[in-house]
Amino acid sequence: MSIYQHFRPEEKELIDLFLGWREQVQDFYAPKLTDFLDPREVNILHSIIGQDEDVKVYTFGGNENAERKRALLCPSYFTPADVDFHISLFEVVYPKKFVAIEHRQVLGSLMSLGLKREKFGDVLIDEDTVQFLAAEEIESYLTANLEKIGRSSITLRKIPFSDIIVLKDSWEELSVTVSSMRLDALVSSLTKLSRQKAQMLIEQSKVKVNWKPAEQSAFELKEGDVISARGFGRFKIMMIEGRTKKEKWRVTAGRQK
Repeated sequence: MSIYQHFRPEEKELIDLFLGWREQVQDFYAPKLTDFLDPREVNILHSIIGQDEDVKVYTFGGNENAERKRALLCPSYFTPADVDFHISLFEVVYPKKFVAIEHRQVLGSLMSLGLKREKFGDVLIDEDTVQFLAAEEIESYLTANLEKIGRSSITLRKIPFSDIIVLKDSWEELSVTVSSMRLDALVSSLTKLSRQKAQMLIEQSKVKVNWKPAEQSAFELKEGDVISARGFGRFKIMMIEGRTKKEKWRVTAGRQK
């Protein structure tokens, strides 16, 4: 039985990468630290390596509620501590009385530095407190080059993980009935847009599935998939309950609060 049949065809390259990491740990008998992985990637990594007796997988992203995490693939003798993940937590210092900073501005400013998204963990905002996590190896580059977010001049202050913002993962349950499990059908139903407008949103690269840009309206969704539509929030397919008498799909979804 092929390991690939348990995953989507477009995930084959990722699975090959993970299997290569496992071989690297086995061959050199030393830990392998990854960049930040999104939740889907973490899930796949645990699925294909998590039961291995010789190579263990540990993940950490600042705290247990972290969405994006770095992974350590280790020989069985090694048990990592938080410091082994080499993650830095920064708080943004800015004139809070005069400026409001949004999530998209933080991420946009970080990306403008020419670094990969995989070098950054979660961006955390609680009222006027703004934090983000980054790979420790880019710490000096960040502090030297990140001077503005949006129109505001900022400085960075490195803080301990004990001061991290803890965001609760809360979902409002929705029940929808759709003609198919196609992406455009679910986006249309969840956002209350017409099917045509949902397709336009996808074509304009404003929709992601499992943290990756979605390119095809006909993409088939499964249980556990996470959809984000720019301007409409994030949704998760909690359960596919089955077909109705009219051959439509009854789906329980969640909208992130």
